[in-house]
Amino acid sequence: MEKKVSYDAFWMPFTANRNFKADPRIINRAEGMYCYSDNGTQLLDATAGLWCVNAGHGRKEIGEAMAKQVAELDYSSPFNFGHDIGFEFAERLVSFTPPGLNKVFFTNSGSEAVESALKIALAYQQAKGNTGKFKLIGRELGYHGVNFGGISVGGLTPNRKGFGPLLPTDHLSHTLDIANNAFSQGLPEHGVDKAEQLEQLIQFHGADSVAAVIVEPISGAGGVILPPKGYLRRLREICSKHDVVLIFDEVITGWGRLGASFASEAFDVVPDLIT
Repeated sequence: MEKKVSYDAFWMPFTANRNFKADPRIINRAEGMYCYSDNGTQLLDATAGLWCVNAGHGRKEIGEAMAKQVAELDYSSPFNFGHDIGFEFAERLVSFTPPGLNKVFFTNSGSEAVESALKIALAYQQAKGNTGKFKLIGRELGYHGVNFGGISVGGLTPNRKGFGPLLPTDHLSHTLDIANNAFSQGLPEHGVDKAEQLEQLIQFHGADSVAAVIVEPISGAGGVILPPKGYLRRLREICSKHDVVLIFDEVITGWGRLGASFASEAFDVVPDLIT
């Protein structure tokens, strides 16, 4: 007899749960770039899971490597202990990052990566004696995960509503400009002037109070919005001028999606931190 699955206990994220459970859309296997529903429908996995299955599904060599490793060592605490694979992976990873970005802090998700990057930026300012630098600047339409730091610097209103006071943040305007850039080819020609708003925000809050700026090089959840020509470079210049940490959230743009290892390489702009 076929096992009957109950859909009651699992509270699904970013999903209308009642509607879904009334008419479930269940994936029961995947292979290569495709997922297959329980009724046999083939679906192109265009987002690679949630941008985390870049190599495709069901890769035999990956499965064999995972099984071999689990049989040898499945987990070792990173608190005062280590294992060679972690160090080897970090060394291999920094061979792909821009010059100067040569330290790795591992996390479990994009949301956790953003929280860690914000904490590192704040700790950096404290270590330098800049004790008043605690404010953060994000951007409208930006998505930086679902933890408190991420929704604070994020610019998607529905993700921020209902959670009370958040971290002290302000937001740049988004760079979406349909009137001037619609149907353009390559990076938008118009909009580099929007980077000047960062200078205005820093002046408004006081350079001695702003710790970090975080942006997606290309806005993802906000609509795949490309940066205007020169925009990211101007953000870099302003952050350097005021000793503000520049964070590129590359959870989506990293690992070859722009034809380079990271967007910072594709746009030739080096941030202080990459997630």
